[in-house]
Amino acid sequence: MKSSIAAFVVALEAFVAERPAHSGSIALLITSDEEGPAVDGTVRVVERLKQRGETIDYCIVGEPSSVDSLGDVIKNGRRGSLSGRLTVRGIQGHIAYPQLVKNPIHAVAPALAELAQTRWDDGNAFFPPTTWQVSNLHAGTGATNMVPGTLEMDFNFRFSTASTEQDLRERLEGVLRRHGLDFSLDWTLSGGPFLTQPRELVAVVKDAIRSITGRESELSTSGGTSDGRFIAEICAQIVELGPVNSSAHKLNEFVDREALRQLPRIYLETMRALLR
Repeated sequence: MKSSIAAFVVALEAFVAERPAHSGSIALLITSDEEGPAVDGTVRVVERLKQRGETIDYCIVGEPSSVDSLGDVIKNGRRGSLSGRLTVRGIQGHIAYPQLVKNPIHAVAPALAELAQTRWDDGNAFFPPTTWQVSNLHAGTGATNMVPGTLEMDFNFRFSTASTEQDLRERLEGVLRRHGLDFSLDWTLSGGPFLTQPRELVAVVKDAIRSITGRESELSTSGGTSDGRFIAEICAQIVELGPVNSSAHKLNEFVDREALRQLPRIYLETMRALLR
């Protein structure tokens, strides 16, 4: 990401020097909390632009989108992320007196099996089917002779434009009720899915990549989330284009030096085509 920021700055300096009277306006947004709760940064900027009634025509996110070589993949969308924390209530007691207890682990097991086998949607031409995964499951005090009184489970949907947040919530809660669970649920929507149809921005970026690197780019919506999920509220055309992502979030992250030379040129060619 830092490489993309540097490439953006270099490209912007060159473009403004070349075309000081260009036809548009350009903004560079750098945020620090995209990997965390994402309550400030891009979220606040989008809120302010909404208040002003401003929209954005085109947006390039500098996420490390490439797989093997710079520009081989362009992200033209991302899945949404919907998380939940489920609490199932039982009756705590001694394991030797099952008639006096209600085991929340036993109670949730059939529902968990059904949820794990559920096909939430079939995806579409740009997105794979929605997935549901459990990330944490906890019950008990550590004592081997005690039935716990509660169970907590964290889970997450990665969902496509083929499903909505409300539909997924209702379907999951319906399964829990059908299995007779005494439960409560806290939901967190990290961001909805977004998709940029192959229009001007995609075509221009592909042309720029081909011109600078000689590569033909593929479109993809795979991976996690990005701040594009917030910008999509005020911008219809968003792509993610940045360095190879093979070392992302690892010790000793690195970027190919040739990619650092080529990426500013790709951004510059894109601006030349869009802001005549």
